[in-house]
Amino acid sequence: MRGALSGIRVVDLSRVLAGPMCSQMLADHGAHVIKVEPPGGDDTRTLGPPFDRHGDASYFSAINRGKQCISIDLSKPPGRRVLERLLEEADVLIENFLPGTLEKWGISYEGWIKERFPRLIHCSISGFGADGPLGGLPGYDAVLQALCGLMSVNGEQASGPTRIGVPIVDHLTAYTALSGILLALQGRNVSGQGQHVEATLFDAALSLLVPHAANYFQSHQEPGLLGSAHPNIAPYDRFTCGDGEIFLGIMNRGQFERFCGVVERPDLAVDERFADNAGRLQHRDALRVEIEHAICHRARKTLCDALMAAGVPAAPVHSVSEAFAQPHAKHREMVVARDDYKGIGLPVRLHGTPGSPGASPRPFNSDAVCVLESLGFTALEIEQLFADGVVPAPNTAIPFA
Repeated sequence: MRGALSGIRVVDLSRVLAGPMCSQMLADHGAHVIKVEPPGGDDTRTLGPPFDRHGDASYFSAINRGKQCISIDLSKPPGRRVLERLLEEADVLIENFLPGTLEKWGISYEGWIKERFPRLIHCSISGFGADGPLGGLPGYDAVLQALCGLMSVNGEQASGPTRIGVPIVDHLTAYTALSGILLALQGRNVSGQGQHVEATLFDAALSLLVPHAANYFQSHQEPGLLGSAHPNIAPYDRFTCGDGEIFLGIMNRGQFERFCGVVERPDLAVDERFADNAGRLQHRDALRVEIEHAICHRARKTLCDALMAAGVPAAPVHSVSEAFAQPHAKHREMVVARDDYKGIGLPVRLHGTPGSPGASPRPFNSDAVCVLESLGFTALEIEQLFADGVVPAPNTAIPFA
């Protein structure tokens, strides 16, 4: 079946993570995505090892499947004319240039895009937006984690504030951009007009501070480092058992009583210190001692299976390889495995118009001729674009710095 976004055409000028991840999700659900890279290529092609047989880093392959790839030097007027032809048929433009870059080239939403392509949805992704005290400055995931307080609530006293181990701000910004694009497409269905969609790492990072921001707004007490623990729930933390670590996510009285039954410590369920969540929070250190004493000789898988069967959320603390080796990961089709590509499956499922993982990521500029021909450029015009360095000639190595 065709994806929900079949017929939608996307021009993706973005690079690194948030923009390419957004456009990959659009491609997985049927959109036709043309990835336009600068002459030096997307930075993620170099972020290895490991590298694939084309010399591209695995990082690139993680967020660039399902796209045609062409390189265009947009700093040159002929390159901008190629872009103009691309936009004539496009529904969505995604870019993550520093604010002001497109305007420097004479390409702005209000002064150029809106007039020529009134139905186009222009999604700009940036660190901080174009204006305000930090407007126009560069932003990277870990920098935003630090700036926006995420590191201050992640880590333990021994480690100090710690970067979250995945680029979570970039990820959320990708989903924010995706949501904005889909909202704008629906808005266009009503009004017939496109619009400018803005997603920033700064806004996304601050929005992640749940419940820490709400706790601070109410109590005026600065949240601190709790390791894997939760500021509002106990026991909701990592615990050591006989052969490794598990995580318990106990939210209410019933779950706590069932937990006590599984670990054969009914006395904990009637201990006044642990009678409700507020008490368990107040006495979380004493509760930890009791829990780890009760589970210290138990195997983590057997224990977690028994707890889950009893309706108590619990899981072994898995490595990445263990996570993807789970039978349920296979059942949910969360691993895409081909002869030339292995990646993560689709995190959202539509049962009426299901998406599917797009074609394997393409080498640098490999679709240049195909894309240019589809735009109506003649063979002579294409040769001239190559000769002028506007588009690298086929099989040209990426001039990585």
